[in-house]
Amino acid sequence: MAAIHADNHRLRLAVRYLVLILIAAIFIFPLMFMVMSSFKPSDQLLSDTSSLRAFLPVGDLSLHNYMGAFERAPVGLFVFNSIFVTGTTVLLSLLVCSLAGFSFVFLQWRGRDVMLSIVLATLIVPFETIAIPLLLEVSKLPWLGLSGLEWGWLDSYRVQIIPWIADGLTIFLFVQYFKGLPEELIEAARVEGASWLQIYLRVVLPLSGPVIATAAILKFLVMYNQYLWPLIVVQQEQYRPVMVGLQYFFQLSPAWGEIMAYLTLITVPVLAFYLALQRAFIASIASTGVKG
Repeated sequence: MAAIHADNHRLRLAVRYLVLILIAAIFIFPLMFMVMSSFKPSDQLLSDTSSLRAFLPVGDLSLHNYMGAFERAPVGLFVFNSIFVTGTTVLLSLLVCSLAGFSFVFLQWRGRDVMLSIVLATLIVPFETIAIPLLLEVSKLPWLGLSGLEWGWLDSYRVQIIPWIADGLTIFLFVQYFKGLPEELIEAARVEGASWLQIYLRVVLPLSGPVIATAAILKFLVMYNQYLWPLIVVQQEQYRPVMVGLQYFFQLSPAWGEIMAYLTLITVPVLAFYLALQRAFIASIASTGVKG
């Protein structure tokens, strides 16, 4: 019986690893195709798509596509804009949404449950339904800049950052995580005379690494992949992010090699950000699995 049980365990383990390998291949092969294609001329790139050569570093490989991408569009400027807008939004979002989640879970105030329901209801509202009203609103808002009072937020970094600082999904993540924290810690801190701000900074935040990593990654992906909103609120090239910059490569005849080179370049910040938070992200998945 023990031998049969051991054989069944090894079989289940082998099947599990096989499924994981297949899932990994589904995600890795498109990246391999993109990276390998970025070094090939467009005609070879298209001809290789009918075989496994598309995933291999074979043929006439060079850096011409990368040089062509920088000549066709200000790639460095677009990457900087996206990283600046995304990084600023992620930091402000983590602060604002964690404070909102803290107030929904630990503070008692009138209308709290109703307000939380309204926040969660925003998750089912498609962005396309509010894009035009939001555009009209931000086009008339005031802003106190270095040159004095200005009217309108269009063609700026702030119009790409401020509307996306608070969102229902990030608040929901913090609310759910904070509900799982031991109430004894909060009660002990209150008995010791700690204020709510001290509890937030010294008790809750140090225990919130997994949810902070999860929220940061999800917010980073949403902001970095923004296309429709920057397209309608930004007309000046100096403020355009990477997704809007992709239009430069489809003017006249598409240069597929340069497109793959551009996509490879703009994917690097996403992978670097994820790898930097990988440990905390995996810890978040593990803790979620334990709590069910």
